[in-house]
Amino acid sequence: MNKIKLAVGTLAIAAVVAGVLLYQNGNTRADNVADDQILMKHPLTADDAAAVERGHYVALAGDCVACHTAPESKQAYAGGYAISTPFGGIFASNITPDADTGIGNWTERDFYRAVRHGKGKEGQNLYPAMPYNAYVNVSDEDMHDLWMYMRSVKPVNKKVTETSLPFPYNIRLAMMGWNLLFFKNAPFAPDSTQSAQWNRGAYLVQGLEHCAACHTPKNIIGGDTGEYLQGSNLGEWYAPEITSNRYTGIGGWSDEQVVQYLKLGSNHVAVASGPMAEAVTNSTQHLSDDDLKAIAVYIKSQPGSDRQKPAPLSADSEQMRMGANVYSANCTACHNSDGKGIPHLAASLADNPALMAPDASSLITTVLQGGRGAVTHGNPTSGAMPPFAWKLSDRQVAATMTYIRNSWGNAAPAVTEQDVAEKRALLKQPEQFPANP
Repeated sequence: MNKIKLAVGTLAIAAVVAGVLLYQNGNTRADNVADDQILMKHPLTADDAAAVERGHYVALAGDCVACHTAPESKQAYAGGYAISTPFGGIFASNITPDADTGIGNWTERDFYRAVRHGKGKEGQNLYPAMPYNAYVNVSDEDMHDLWMYMRSVKPVNKKVTETSLPFPYNIRLAMMGWNLLFFKNAPFAPDSTQSAQWNRGAYLVQGLEHCAACHTPKNIIGGDTGEYLQGSNLGEWYAPEITSNRYTGIGGWSDEQVVQYLKLGSNHVAVASGPMAEAVTNSTQHLSDDDLKAIAVYIKSQPGSDRQKPAPLSADSEQMRMGANVYSANCTACHNSDGKGIPHLAASLADNPALMAPDASSLITTVLQGGRGAVTHGNPTSGAMPPFAWKLSDRQVAATMTYIRNSWGNAAPAVTEQDVAEKRALLKQPEQFPANP
């Protein structure tokens, strides 16, 4: 009987704790916004101009346009972009001040609840593809300015496709449980033991720039693991480690080299490509040098993974010899025989930490489908790489990747033919032409 009473008591306490946590995670009353704030469609005045300008900077830092604008669309913030997740495509909403299809009938509190708490206007739970678990760190001041800016953008009447994930991910109520596990409903808290510069970097990285969304690995239900900024597989790409680790992270980069990468899209060794190229083009290139330096100081202070460089694979193996031959015939024109590339155009492959990541997805994707570097004001031409899926077999690609990852100061595990075959299928890239016998 006592055991039964103890079990019942334990369940009751657990239920109360869960209830309190759910309330805390769902409570938006702490937002410093009046309930009866004006609607977004209320006219702006001349006095609002400064807030709109500041809000534009906040929107750039948050990279809002990237997800809320469909590819190739000229209708900024009109939604329609299908954000790829392991659970299916999630369509970004129209956030222009259109009253019918956008957020023109929202109040400022509605806006805060969506951005910082993942709650739609009707109270529905949003999916964390909208990184509210990061944006909860955004200050009241920046949120207000962002709200003012969003009121100023051009209204676009465009109905967006509704997100329809397969069961059980279509049960939005289940997001309450996800929030209980992975959403901390608390504002950014500065670290009093760190400098103002470090704290500014932490605020940007943890909040507006939401770097962990890509660079922190996720568990089976999409929550962040404890391996903060230590690299994560994105399906087609791999977001590399961006910590002080000198092997697979950026511990060997100076602060100035980090700033250059985020400003220009390239530096002494790396050229931003894939999702990172979009982030540089749409967001980081527009930040002030002071903010970029703060980001560099913060991320380089993170301890990172315990990965250590192994001995490189033997150059005498069959795979390495094949890779050397394929590289010589196809890659040296841009990346040079010494792997040092062309500054700000073709990435240096020599002693490049991103190429030595435990996951070679980005390298394989770039070789198979080609790519283009970030287009920035400081480097408007950027660089482009042609696709090689049609030209090289899976075996040749794997050999070349293995060669690159174990030459010129690099050292990393071999890439297998199966790795390339799986990526080719995922990317829907053609087989080598003519088909390799």
